[in-house]
Amino acid sequence: MPNKEEIPTEEKGLKRTLTPIMLWGLGVGYVISGMYFGWNLGLEKGGTLGLAVATIFIVVMYVTFTFSYSELACAIPKAGGGFDYASRALGKNWGFVAGMAQSIEFIFAPPAIAFAIGAYFNLFFPQIPILNIAVFSYIVFTALNLYGVKAAAIFELIITILAVGELILFAGITFPHVEINNLKQNALPHGWSGMFAAIPFAIWFFLGIEGVANVAEETIKPKRTILIGFGSAIATLVVLCLITFISSTGVAGWEAIVYKADGTASDSPLPLALAKIVGNNNALYHLLIAIGLFGLIASFHGLILAAGRSTFEFGRVRFAPPILGKIHKKYQTPAIALLVNMSIGIGALLTGKTAEIITISVFGALTLYIISMISVIRLRAIEPNLERPFKVPFYPIFPIVALTIATLSFTAMLIYNMTLGIVFILLIVICFLAFKIIRPSYQN
Repeated sequence: MPNKEEIPTEEKGLKRTLTPIMLWGLGVGYVISGMYFGWNLGLEKGGTLGLAVATIFIVVMYVTFTFSYSELACAIPKAGGGFDYASRALGKNWGFVAGMAQSIEFIFAPPAIAFAIGAYFNLFFPQIPILNIAVFSYIVFTALNLYGVKAAAIFELIITILAVGELILFAGITFPHVEINNLKQNALPHGWSGMFAAIPFAIWFFLGIEGVANVAEETIKPKRTILIGFGSAIATLVVLCLITFISSTGVAGWEAIVYKADGTASDSPLPLALAKIVGNNNALYHLLIAIGLFGLIASFHGLILAAGRSTFEFGRVRFAPPILGKIHKKYQTPAIALLVNMSIGIGALLTGKTAEIITISVFGALTLYIISMISVIRLRAIEPNLERPFKVPFYPIFPIVALTIATLSFTAMLIYNMTLGIVFILLIVICFLAFKIIRPSYQN
């Protein structure tokens, strides 16, 4: 009689096909949409200086977090990512909380990106409603992930390379027009408190990078490949963040990439900056907008992939209905988990609350980061002999720095987004209570 915690062998294995370059494509792809939209709304809160200072702290958090998380991912290469690490270090209850936070991050970020994809397409095909395009995108990219992780990763790599190239081209066009005075203009409109209000938008620059860990079970030689993929991805993203921030805000000041001509806020800072230089009827302007769409697609598609693995692992270990942990017999992908996530994502999309969805996703990410950094420290104490092919440098400084900044960021977000913070906490509490009440039935 098999142990109640075990899953039948044929349902356990995900196919190992991912190489270091594919992981780089996934890592950068998960995040790169953050360079194209959303972050500029932080300028309205903190101005150039406030968002810049917030971003510097967040960059430090992500660099120290990524190295620390790589230790966990290399030592425990499982599809559940932070859920698996927390379960081993802190027990099943905290493992569940980490897993739920991770799922909230990965499931709620794609609807916001889907809406942005719809808005971009709508510029070229105004007769097609934005919502229709967004829902269609969900169906197409969920289907691609159902087909197979290798095909999904190759697609992700191609569009990520195009998206990175577009950002470099954008910077090449705009940098000659950057002026220091534009960066200084109204640099701190709401005082230093604006820096704290800008934190969620600074995080949006990098949100999702930890998704690399969720494909560890599908990685060739994971203990080596994960480190290379993680390290190269975060290095690329830090450079892209720096050049995008400066080249966008330095053209005509931050107001020019926050407000449209009618005075409403815009989610498209790059087209607004470019229009100041070449106009909005120039062929180059339209070309760069078209290519820029790939940045949104890369993150949307990549986060669907990561979310599928996170939900799959929850079902596989019976922290959620076991049906979520089943693998498609032909394609060896977590088909049911992907379809369930798509249904939730479309439901969130239909609310039309894009900014609120992003904020809840960031709450999930920060909760995952906090628990994961505690797990790094805890595992060093209780399992000193655990095989760690990669060890975080400057231990324990790196995980402590990441933990401190993540905790302060969560606190600041809670102060400035109290209602959404309460919604997030209630969501975790309700799911946890359901887990404790209903889970025993999965063991029978």
